[in-house]
Amino acid sequence: MTPQTLFIIIITILIIDFIIDKYIDYLNAKHFNDKIPTELSDVYNEEEYYKSQAYKKENYKFSLITSTFSLLLTLAFFIFKGFAWIDKIARDFSDNEIIISLIFFGIIMIGSDVISTPLSYYQNFVIEEKYGFNKSTKKLFFTDKLKGWFLTIMIGGGVLALIVWFYQQTGNYFWIYTWIFIGVFSIFMTLFYSSLIVPLFNKQTPLEKGELKSAIENFAKKVGFNLDKIFVIDGSKRSTKANAYFSGFGAKKRIVLYDTLINDLETDEIVAVLAHEVGHYQKKHVFINMIISLLLTGVTLYVLSLFINNPVLSKALSVSQPSFHIGLIAFGVLYNPISEITGILMNYLSRKFEHQADNYAKEKFNAKALISSLKKLSKNSLSNLTPHKANVFVHYSHPTLLQRVNNLIN
Repeated sequence: MTPQTLFIIIITILIIDFIIDKYIDYLNAKHFNDKIPTELSDVYNEEEYYKSQAYKKENYKFSLITSTFSLLLTLAFFIFKGFAWIDKIARDFSDNEIIISLIFFGIIMIGSDVISTPLSYYQNFVIEEKYGFNKSTKKLFFTDKLKGWFLTIMIGGGVLALIVWFYQQTGNYFWIYTWIFIGVFSIFMTLFYSSLIVPLFNKQTPLEKGELKSAIENFAKKVGFNLDKIFVIDGSKRSTKANAYFSGFGAKKRIVLYDTLINDLETDEIVAVLAHEVGHYQKKHVFINMIISLLLTGVTLYVLSLFINNPVLSKALSVSQPSFHIGLIAFGVLYNPISEITGILMNYLSRKFEHQADNYAKEKFNAKALISSLKKLSKNSLSNLTPHKANVFVHYSHPTLLQRVNNLIN
């Protein structure tokens, strides 16, 4: 295959992926005004429903603008040899391939983020604020940006440097060492993410003694689940949207509740949400997802090792000197159709797991309380209650609210 043919394939993949994605968004938008199912008739009153429709339509239009801008910018970068230009800048600084790769991806990362910052700013301080969601300050917004850059440079840069070093030392066998490293790193992050990364952005405090903590402890005791680490995170300093999550395993497992969740829900509803999260743990969903993710990573790295040495990948991006970082860019686009398929399969599995966790909460606690909590959370986030089936199939990691309610009722 010639570099010119490969270049055309890369451009075609980018355009087709965009068209499919926007068509699914269009189908979804056509259902914004659908009548709300009877089972969900108590989620919104008339005024709230019109507000949710307006929120969905505004986000749809903004997403169309931003994604089109992103595609045009990406196409321009490929067509006008942007990667070759950045590669030359990086090589002017050093002859070391690790340093070159770090500078190359650093320029792309920072440049992309700088360009997207005005759009992100508009999303937060215009759209989200207009509908009462945004609670972040401008100072916090930009501080988060700087912290994100710092973590990307320190952690992302370190991981990239190690992978390039593996490649230099072992050639095509780099994928084995990279796979082992990513496995160990993933386990480490699962165990320590909440205690090392989250505190850089949010304050976490142990849940105070009281009715809620007693109710949670009573539930945990009832189901024989050792849960002594329950934390409250100050999510309200950025958004009114509520959440809860389970992290870690073994002695490092913990439940994290957003303060907005505590403010929005009654005690039994919060316990029902936690019962759902405990269900994920008891059903070993966290472990299964980790294993599948590692297997997919291994397959991807192996396929990458088969092509990374091919000079056609670099020449397709107008770079005469083959290199790991240029090959990685080309491979990333070429592998995207496979990534989309595996993403759809993972979302399907995730939706199955969500139903299983719901069933656990129904069996061990209270289906009515979980339904009530799901409806409140949907209402408070102005969720789309009538999504198109194609959008659910491709993009949803959770079942729709209607599917979850029907599953809990039956």
